[in-house]
Amino acid sequence: MCPSWWLWALVAVCAADVFRDEAERIMRDTPVIDGHNDLPWQLLKMFNNQLQDKRANLSTLAGTHTNIPKLRAGFVGGQFWSAYTPCDTQNKDAVRRTLEQMDVIHRVCDMYPETFLCVSSSAGIRQAFQQGKVASLIGVEGGHSIDSSLGVLRALYHLGMRYLTLTHSCNTPWADNWLVDSGSDKAQSEGLSLFGQSVVREMNRLGVMIDLAHVSVATMRATLQLSKAPVIFSHSSAYSLCANRRNVPDDVLLLVNQTRSLVMVNFYNDYVSCAREANLSQVADHLDHIRKVAGAGAVGFGGDFDGVTRLPTGLEDVSKYPDLIAELLRRNWTEAEVRGALADNLLRVFEAVEQASNHQQAPEEEPIPLDQLGGSCRTHYGYSEASTLHHQPGALLAALASLLFSLCLL
Repeated sequence: MCPSWWLWALVAVCAADVFRDEAERIMRDTPVIDGHNDLPWQLLKMFNNQLQDKRANLSTLAGTHTNIPKLRAGFVGGQFWSAYTPCDTQNKDAVRRTLEQMDVIHRVCDMYPETFLCVSSSAGIRQAFQQGKVASLIGVEGGHSIDSSLGVLRALYHLGMRYLTLTHSCNTPWADNWLVDSGSDKAQSEGLSLFGQSVVREMNRLGVMIDLAHVSVATMRATLQLSKAPVIFSHSSAYSLCANRRNVPDDVLLLVNQTRSLVMVNFYNDYVSCAREANLSQVADHLDHIRKVAGAGAVGFGGDFDGVTRLPTGLEDVSKYPDLIAELLRRNWTEAEVRGALADNLLRVFEAVEQASNHQQAPEEEPIPLDQLGGSCRTHYGYSEASTLHHQPGALLAALASLLFSLCLL
């Protein structure tokens, strides 16, 4: 006669298989769209973007969370690849570095056309799904990549950028980052400066998704109130479950609900459990919490694979997505809710951003004031003395005061 513990263990295993099978059935029709993957950064670090190096073959690539077999096993059908350049490039070569990372994403699509389809629209994602390919989109991670230039923002859009993370782990001259909330950085813009507001409006006009991962809470609130289209958090989790300032607090989740925006949950242990160790179940807790506070339509996945050093047990690489979906089914998520988290929620937001865009509208043109730009290597073309004073009323008053003082001394 079998011991009771053995029988219950057998029942648990069988139930797990049922949920796993159900997850795969759903994902064959609705593959996952992941909001953030840093494989392009790994290609730079490991191979200096030399894709013809035999070690860089994505079918056999080792030592990364992502390669072609793992993407297939994980039913990944859409991926926002991160065009990331670190904060130390700000006021230096950030634009060049960003262009190089965008280039390597396009070249991956060219080298593996049987697997990847570079797209720049929601319709393109659906087309890739139909062809059984990984819809590959570009997300630029960090507002410093546009070098405080609306012209650069527009140029990156034309090259395929479809979301821009307003900051990384540093302030830009026009938006504050999350370290402000931790006390490790000082607020400069108290959220968004006037120029930062212009950036948001121009992203709305173009049809670029606004990504609030990495920004301060003040920047979150200011952007959610200003944007005419839903926004995303491409790789952030719930602050109530892990009090790391990279995560989204509940009052902001309520704004996410009101604006029909999207939080794509990050898998980095430090943002999941606030500890070195985490597990798949704790990631599901974050998904549960965001669904509870912001609604099932606000949930997505932004694993941050190949951008982090520690991942939860059970989510070691991109192949593990079906196990996470099985856990959600085990927690009584409906099939519609699961499909939403996998792809439908992101597609809804993307389509809303596209619909809110208006290329017939005049673009934003007012440049950032010269005195707000950092760096000693800049040229100042376009910033004539007259236009500089026009944008800096304080400087004009100071000049007049100086003149009056000089006259008084005469």
